[in-house]
Amino acid sequence: MSDHDLVLERVLDAPRDLVWKALTTPEHIRKWWAPRPYQTTDIELDLVPGGIFRMRMIGPDGFDTGTGGAGCVLDVAQGERVVWTSALGPGWRPNDPGPADCGGFLFTAIMSIEDAPGGKTLYRAIAKHKNLADAETHAKMGFHDGWGTCADQLGEVARELAS
Repeated sequence: MSDHDLVLERVLDAPRDLVWKALTTPEHIRKWWAPRPYQTTDIELDLVPGGIFRMRMIGPDGFDTGTGGAGCVLDVAQGERVVWTSALGPGWRPNDPGPADCGGFLFTAIMSIEDAPGGKTLYRAIAKHKNLADAETHAKMGFHDGWGTCADQLGEVARELAS
């Protein structure tokens, strides 16, 4: 890790296979991706290297990530990890930085899961930035609170799948 990385960890009260399902299935992603009361309205996801990774979020305050901003899946290890980046679009095409209200910076996300004691799952999200300034901007935008809320919501969705 470097000072350019933001890291979030949560132990989720659900087995890894259900967390994986919630993490990678669009119908479930819609329920946890945006911190409530924000919503995920559109999802395009092709979990293969070079595939599209796009989530549209809207909020009651008028926030809208719009229909652009597609990222690129870099790596998928079934049941363990999804790596994607905003620096590239589908098919490995270079991207422009996102809209200024989303920070205007590019990053790579590593979302991983592993077994934790008691049938639980350790979820880890790492946002890798090109420089400290971008990492600080992302942190000030509320990375830990926002991604933390989403991780908690991910755990809720996975628990619901168990029932």
